[in-house]
Amino acid sequence: MEVQVPDLPMVALCGRDTMLNCTFSAESPYNLSDVSVFWQLSDTKRSVHGFSNGQDQLEDQAVRFANRTYLSPQRLLQGSASLLLRDVVVADEGGYTCFVKVQDYGIAAFFLQVAAPYSQPVVTLEPNFNHRPGDKVALTCVAYGGYPQAKVVWRNEGGHNLTENVTTSHVANEQGLFTLTSILTVVLEPNSTYSCQLINPLLGEEGKAFVSISGQSTAFPPVALWVTVGLAVCLLVLLVALAAVCRRKIKESCEEARREAEEAKELEEEESKTGQSAPYKYKT
Repeated sequence: MEVQVPDLPMVALCGRDTMLNCTFSAESPYNLSDVSVFWQLSDTKRSVHGFSNGQDQLEDQAVRFANRTYLSPQRLLQGSASLLLRDVVVADEGGYTCFVKVQDYGIAAFFLQVAAPYSQPVVTLEPNFNHRPGDKVALTCVAYGGYPQAKVVWRNEGGHNLTENVTTSHVANEQGLFTLTSILTVVLEPNSTYSCQLINPLLGEEGKAFVSISGQSTAFPPVALWVTVGLAVCLLVLLVALAAVCRRKIKESCEEARREAEEAKELEEEESKTGQSAPYKYKT
């Protein structure tokens, strides 16, 4: 009996339900009690789902597939032994074998691939201040929760692929999903734009993030500029205050000298009138 499964690997989304397709050609009519179906993992031969004598046979089913599989009796009568697999996880990836027996028997196998989309990538710049043309900076692109390992393409504003000085790592969590971190080291140019593009080998392009470095890449850092301006203003205020104090001191000295001159003149006039020396007045 001919049993047919997909020729190419199937792709299932992590967290979704998927149908493991398997059809067979059996001469009609036949009853459910005539049909036996066994799904198993191709490498370990562990049971995924069993059906015979008109009902499911799950005594030998692997624990991780418990309550996650369903085989439709109605579709068996229509020549379909397709198996519904619920809530796909990364661990479900692998080879599956479909065995069907009616009057005769047949067997076929295929490969199931699991895919999970990454989060929207985010690009950050280190350091994120005091940028000057010619400085080396590190651009970091991060995305979460994807599978399988993705390819990262860095480009500049001219669209050129930047393949040098790139370090990319994938770290898997308990569910087998990856956190992707890609670091690009570049020599800073004024008004630069860089992009980080993620390409999932099973889902294609997933996301792109940009970072632009413009006003901060001046030859004189903005923070230092504001500090210098502030110091200059403070110095100017100090000079103005000092000039005012000096002017007041000079004015007081001039007035004091003028009063002393007037007093000396009055004393001379008094002596000339009396012909006697008036006692010297001590200034208090």
